[in-house]
Amino acid sequence: MAETFRFKQFSVEQDRCAMKIGTDGVLLGAWTSLEHQPETILDIGAGTGIISLMLAQRTADMSIFADIEAIELDEDAYEQCVENFENSPWGDRIFCYHAGFDEFVDEMEEPYDLIVSNPPFYSENVTSGDTSRDIARQNNSLPFEELLEGVAKLLSANGSFYCIIPHKEETTFLEMAKELNLFPKKVTRVKGREGSEFKRTLLELTKAENDCKISELTIEIERHQYTKEYIELTKDFYLKM
Repeated sequence: MAETFRFKQFSVEQDRCAMKIGTDGVLLGAWTSLEHQPETILDIGAGTGIISLMLAQRTADMSIFADIEAIELDEDAYEQCVENFENSPWGDRIFCYHAGFDEFVDEMEEPYDLIVSNPPFYSENVTSGDTSRDIARQNNSLPFEELLEGVAKLLSANGSFYCIIPHKEETTFLEMAKELNLFPKKVTRVKGREGSEFKRTLLELTKAENDCKISELTIEIERHQYTKEYIELTKDFYLKM
């Protein structure tokens, strides 16, 4: 199986990354709003670098030449992420740190206008036989609480934090966020197909309390037949759209 994933404006190598490119990362990269024209962006747990690359494309298309920084703990994923950044059209303004989130939070002094994360979220111990994949998927390597505590410290006063989590964790996650004075501004609940249960929740959190906008997104009508909403969201990236 080819490990190169080709998008309209860039390609991503993923043979050394435990977590391959999936719908979650692409959804988050496309759904994240750039309305407030962020000048500084942070991608927590970058993996292949897909979300950073999508945001680099989108900010270039909008003439917002934001500085994008990413952090990745796994050494193989970090090295591959750096290569993906360097091989992209935006290599001069995307940078990846090889660090754990806790040490990164302690060292950074300047806040970020936009923070994104597709965090590990299997709280139960999942074993696939691939240790690096298991670590990438299990949130004991970056618990939600630690993620939110770090975001609360790193986010600028008018900044936004975007993430994608399992729908079943939504209530607990938002309760944790509220304790840290992070409040939902936008919530989109995602289902794979019409008639199925919600599987994921996309969230925008800010430091100001808002009238939260709640919406739904369905990806497919049936196998490989995508909804208009999903096509509209991802058409600038997927070759097939």
